[in-house]
Amino acid sequence: MSAKLCVFALVPAFLLIAASALPARAEAPDLIPREVLFGNPEKAGPQVSPDGKKMAYLAPVNGVLNVWLGSIEGGDYKPITNDTDRGIRAYFFAKDNEHLLYVQDKGGDENWRIYAVSLATGEVRDLTPFEKVQAQIVDVSKDYPNEILVGLNKDDERFHDVYRLTIGTGEVVQLAKNPGNFLGWITDSEFKVRGALAANAEGGFDLLVRETPESEWETVVAWSMEDNMSSGPISFTKDGRSMYLLDSRGANAARLVKMDLATKAVEVIAEDPTYDVSDAMIHPDSYELQAYAVTRARTEWTVVDESIREDWAILEKLHPGEHGAPRRNNDDNIWVVGFTADDGPVKYYMLDRKTKQTRFLFDHKPDLNAYKLAKMEPISFRSRDGLTIHGYATFPVGVERKNLPMVLNVHGGPWHRDTWGLNSEAQWLANRSYICLQVNFRGSTGYGKEFISAGDREWGGKMHDDLVDAVQWAVGQGWADPKRVAIYGGSYGGYAALVGATFTPDLFACAVDIVGPSNLITFIESTPPYWAAFLDQIHRRLGHPEKDA
Repeated sequence: MSAKLCVFALVPAFLLIAASALPARAEAPDLIPREVLFGNPEKAGPQVSPDGKKMAYLAPVNGVLNVWLGSIEGGDYKPITNDTDRGIRAYFFAKDNEHLLYVQDKGGDENWRIYAVSLATGEVRDLTPFEKVQAQIVDVSKDYPNEILVGLNKDDERFHDVYRLTIGTGEVVQLAKNPGNFLGWITDSEFKVRGALAANAEGGFDLLVRETPESEWETVVAWSMEDNMSSGPISFTKDGRSMYLLDSRGANAARLVKMDLATKAVEVIAEDPTYDVSDAMIHPDSYELQAYAVTRARTEWTVVDESIREDWAILEKLHPGEHGAPRRNNDDNIWVVGFTADDGPVKYYMLDRKTKQTRFLFDHKPDLNAYKLAKMEPISFRSRDGLTIHGYATFPVGVERKNLPMVLNVHGGPWHRDTWGLNSEAQWLANRSYICLQVNFRGSTGYGKEFISAGDREWGGKMHDDLVDAVQWAVGQGWADPKRVAIYGGSYGGYAALVGATFTPDLFACAVDIVGPSNLITFIESTPPYWAAFLDQIHRRLGHPEKDA
């Protein structure tokens, strides 16, 4: 190993590599405090109640995120939860207009529990008080306001069965039994469990459907291992006779399709030769498709439902950033959206679809408005074996792009991808005079199945070659100083940092590993029990600790 290389875990070791010969700035922007970038938001995640009379959002109470509740007109918001530990990050209104539900684990054990909060009294009840059991939300329905469908691995810690949970009493009744290979469940418009996604013996996924909850399961689609990471079910249609799917069979990238369950005929609604369809907006009452998204360098939405075209156009004029599908009330006349941009806080707005009037709600971190943030710029280059690799570069503001220190910030997963928008790590690095380079190396999702499969069994191999090629490309552009490059990341990104320190020590001045696996054998052997149905997928894409040792 090169004597110059330093390897650190959990600490920003790359701060050392820019300590000397920092470039002068014409007008140096103010240093952004870490708390502003990485601390809790002032407010975030607003949601409107089913009856459209109340709104809730997340905000700190004594430094811990809790849920605040008030009238939709505003001005009377108070915390309705009082968590003092890890904070609440995922919540939603129950359809009964009497409760708010949130999920939380203990100490990071990932055994999520579902809690109900009375909107009237603030009383908090644990609806899934089962030790060493993980609760998953399967579905909610306004037609069944007093119930939610949940997945619980009560009977066998490896498998989640479906239960009907009554909010008022906490009663759970099993509705569907997992035979041992089911990964997820799909309900129809009548709140019945009629679909399931199952792992098959070839490393792929099967989509199973049954006519009624008493009927036998029938396989309607068999996705191979090559297709399974870019394919999956979205929703039944209202009549239950068809399904919307993401489907890459017969194509490279995931297409949005509608499949007749009786004939298995497929209608292609949207497709792109390179990029997967990334999202779809389905009407909660009609179950008709309203819009879909494709994430290229940025996420681009296409509206297909004429009844929302004017509303969507109003949203698009509010802000140049990106927004997802809106949160809405039961009557679908109030929409709440959040816009993300690369150089500012998330901005939340409310749209009244009846009056066509909009209202700015809040910035998630208003303190960011006082600082000059950097732009996140899409980049692409050719790998040594000819693949087009995409990513993003964030440069220091007001500095010439020449011989700068650079941090290669590697995303986790690895079956994931970096996207455009506000990134606290990128802003932190750019504000402190580093280029932040983010690379969607082979194996990353979103670029079609061929690109994902190109990363099979290439951990530490061609996946790392892509990262090395990215660094050399940035150096070749004249941007990065080859003597001041760090590699940094969490989870798979942490593993990549360790690989960088081990296999290419002369390329990196230091490496920072955050919770990355250092031993792939122990990583595979220590997966939680409820990953059992995914293990064959891991063995095929990563390797088998016994057969491939």
